[in-house]
Amino acid sequence: MTATYDVVIVGGGIAGLSLASTLAGSCSVALVEAEQQLAYHTSSRSARQLIPSFGPPVVQELTVRTLELISARDAALSVPVLAPRSFMLVGDEETVRSGSSSRMRMISHAEALELCPVLKPGSFSAAGLDNGSFACNAPVLLEDHRARAEAAGADIITGAQLHSAQRLGSGWEIGAGQEAFQAGVLVNAAGAWADEVAVISGVEKLGLQPYRRTAAIAAVAHSLPEGTPMVAAADDSFYFRREGEDVLISPSEHVASAAEDARPFPGDLERLIARLNSLTTLGISAVRTAWTGLRTEAADGIPVAGFDAEAAGFYWLAGQGGYGFQTSSAMAEIAAAQILGHSSGAGTGPVSRTAEALAATRWSIRR
Repeated sequence: MTATYDVVIVGGGIAGLSLASTLAGSCSVALVEAEQQLAYHTSSRSARQLIPSFGPPVVQELTVRTLELISARDAALSVPVLAPRSFMLVGDEETVRSGSSSRMRMISHAEALELCPVLKPGSFSAAGLDNGSFACNAPVLLEDHRARAEAAGADIITGAQLHSAQRLGSGWEIGAGQEAFQAGVLVNAAGAWADEVAVISGVEKLGLQPYRRTAAIAAVAHSLPEGTPMVAAADDSFYFRREGEDVLISPSEHVASAAEDARPFPGDLERLIARLNSLTTLGISAVRTAWTGLRTEAADGIPVAGFDAEAAGFYWLAGQGGYGFQTSSAMAEIAAAQILGHSSGAGTGPVSRTAEALAATRWSIRR
């Protein structure tokens, strides 16, 4: 039997879940996820930090709006999503200045050492600080989106990999797992698999490319004090932050990958640990757990949100790169307004400052 919805969303990561919770209650929604659990891939492998000074200008705008939306929601949650945690760039002055923005201020060498006393004085010459950055409790945010979506009537189906989608008449006929659907709008929120979903749907690919990003929780001889900023190299070669008595570390690699269940490459973490032990007094020893996520990007590095100009009713919500959690709520707000406008026959012009910024940067889904 075929179930009929206004919108079917393919992908159960932060992009799909945030859109489902935003749309549900305003139209009928189904979300289908290939894995047996939601947010199995990149969304469960996040650095859990929202940084308004990080990324291209449009991403910074989207991050500010996402923080506003999550902050408003936090008041209703028993465990908040956000907690203040500053972000610090270190390196030489030219690289730090080029990697900073108006939301980050340059600080002195002495201030940086006071904020992060494990840094060796000779390991950097300049630093920038973003005090508007927040730690993000990703599991709480994901669960809140799921619970809100289902409470508002959305159906969420896991273990349902998309295998067919075709445009028929005024809508889409969709097959996922053992389920069949009809929908006016098909949303492609499939992350690293977004181009594959397009191919299955008979839609031209956008050339979205997944990139590897590895992280690990490691034991240390000298724990970071509570309140220490997340620290990143201005040349994007590593970052680390406090994780209880341990430390979360990443080599910040940007290596092209196929869409897959990624795992750390041998040697990557060993080289990172050796480097961090030379730059800090952390004394990193055993790796407790490690993982690799895929950050999927468009060629211009700007998130993709909008109806495909050549495939009626096919909506792209992809290419959020390493900014998925940072941009998710703002992107869902924009996408929901466009989808609901499309369904009602109303215009789909910009509805917010972030929508205007995104529209000005990417004027066409096939730019």
